[in-house]
Amino acid sequence: MPTPKAQCEELVNAVLSVAKKFLAAHGEFYPFGASMKPDGQIVQTAAYDGREHPPSEPLIDLLRQSFRAQAKDGAIIASATVYDVRTIPPGATDKTDAVAVELDHRDSYSVIVLFPYTITGGTVQFGPAFAHKGTFAIFGKHDG
Repeated sequence: MPTPKAQCEELVNAVLSVAKKFLAAHGEFYPFGASMKPDGQIVQTAAYDGREHPPSEPLIDLLRQSFRAQAKDGAIIASATVYDVRTIPPGATDKTDAVAVELDHRDSYSVIVLFPYTITGGTVQFGPAFAHKGTFAIFGKHDG
């Protein structure tokens, strides 16, 4: 049986390719996500609040709410919420663009992985990824 980390890595692979396509085509992307069903199927998710050009935070909140509802019903075992941020990578002093992937798994695994990137001539290049502890925003934190 795959570990929570391995299942979350599958989600990362699924969402990172989507983010890269949007960045290459448009130089940006609206927050989106993906979830994993108990059978391992990955489902991509988008959020829409009715506005043509919404700010990111309300869309991130909508994604989290949707994932929390699905988690409560047992419909998903893991989620990935994806958004564009500016961050300072370890060892650097200047902010850079990065794709943030918030990963949550029902088995008390939560991490935020950041993928710094540059876009040159329509080509997206990711730098070394780094991670922070997650907030357990979808499934909550529990022992065992």
